Amino acid sequence: MDWLLVSIAIICCIIGVIGSIIPGVPGTPVSYIGFLCFHFSGPDVNRIPIWMHIIFILLIVAALLLDYIIPIIGTKKFGGSKYGTWGSTLGLVVGLFFGLPGMIIGPFVGAFVFELIYKKDTKQAFKSALGSFVGFLLSTGIKTILALIMLGIILIKTFTFVGYKIG
Repeated sequence: MDWLLVSIAIICCIIGVIGSIIPGVPGTPVSYIGFLCFHFSGPDVNRIPIWMHIIFILLIVAALLLDYIIPIIGTKKFGGSKYGTWGSTLGLVVGLFFGLPGMIIGPFVGAFVFELIYKKDTKQAFKSALGSFVGFLLSTGIKTILALIMLGIILIKTFTFVGYKIG
């Protein structure tokens, strides 16, 4: 087992988990780089089946797309209009320039302001903005779970291999 590649794999997956929560680091793609490093880290025991790679690639692409779509869907599900949806989207784009606080607050504020302008109802505007925030939390959770699963697979395979060699 090539311990350098295994170490790189574990570090990438840990960075991937952190990056799934904190914007600016593409969490799940970094985790997949670790997953790939682990695949080539030694004997066939470490080989991760191709079908699993394909599934993870598809899940990562879906998670990256959903990261932008789910807050918009959340806005709609909580009764937001197309103006709230546009506000959430614009808030997310503007929020990207302000890091983590901007990514969390941006869609919320955008949906709230646009709904307030359109409907002039503070209660409904807040509800719509809350939907945007719930959507953000949901998309963050999906990415984090995906990154944790990749880390878990690597750790389980590593400890199984170490136990196999020692025992």
